[in-house]
Amino acid sequence: MRYMLIVKANKHSEAGVKPSLELVEAMEAFNESLATAGILLAAEGLQPSSSGLRISFPARGCKPNVAVGPFDGEKDLIAGFTLIEVKSEEEAIKWAMRMPDPHGYGEGEIELRRLFDPVKPDKDPQRSAIEADLQEQLDMFKKSSLYRSKLEE
Repeated sequence: MRYMLIVKANKHSEAGVKPSLELVEAMEAFNESLATAGILLAAEGLQPSSSGLRISFPARGCKPNVAVGPFDGEKDLIAGFTLIEVKSEEEAIKWAMRMPDPHGYGEGEIELRRLFDPVKPDKDPQRSAIEADLQEQLDMFKKSSLYRSKLEE
């Protein structure tokens, strides 16, 4: 199961305040422990929304709108994320609880969300039978004299 630890933005991250050396070291140690456990897929910090763009789709078939940041509602914005792959929700929670306060000011907030599993197409038995039949016919055609004569042309 893949989970994303979403670090919510706050006034400090939106102002572009860099994390302290102590926090950087704590986050590096946390990420290293995830990597050592073999569950870390990615971990990134984001620049403030003032450097971002928001693309919205007003209606089906309409041209998307582009808005330039900064954006309102800092608690709805994302400052960073960590992506992990674990065996259970309980394990994901355990790791999320070990993450240092992502801003270092006692105002950090992490949202833990499970990712959808990759979609695997269902193999329809009827479709499989039709595909097998078509493959058999193609193989027979390739063995036929008509096919060989077409190749010689």
